[in-house]
Amino acid sequence: MTNAIFTSTFALAQPAGAGASAGGEAPATGVEGASETGAPSGGSPSPCGSMSSPTSIIMMVVMFAVFYFLLIRPQQKKAKDHQKMLSAIQKGVEVVTNGGMIGRVTGISDKTLTIEISEKVRVRVLRSQVGGLYSADNPEKK
Repeated sequence: MTNAIFTSTFALAQPAGAGASAGGEAPATGVEGASETGAPSGGSPSPCGSMSSPTSIIMMVVMFAVFYFLLIRPQQKKAKDHQKMLSAIQKGVEVVTNGGMIGRVTGISDKTLTIEISEKVRVRVLRSQVGGLYSADNPEKK
């Protein structure tokens, strides 16, 4: 009889939802002060739950759009223009290489150009190393 009174008294002293087991002992939850949902008791919200899911998705889409229009798109456009310029090079055109050499194109193959940089001085350069077209009245690359 003493055991039954002790068990019922112990069950009344437990927090709600923590009921007594068959042996009169409280079940082991592994976490002291945890509620049934697994959140720590104390009433403070989790810092990760402060921003809602749709808002964070919208912010990620906005950041991607900013990166696309400020970084990716201009770089792709510049590369496309450079490829178009390289494919339009013909014999007799003056070009500037990425190394700074200026010369007139005297020979063209698939991947290389032969450039005459001085009288009877010719060099072969890769097509991809041509920085731009050169004109005598405007010494800067186009």
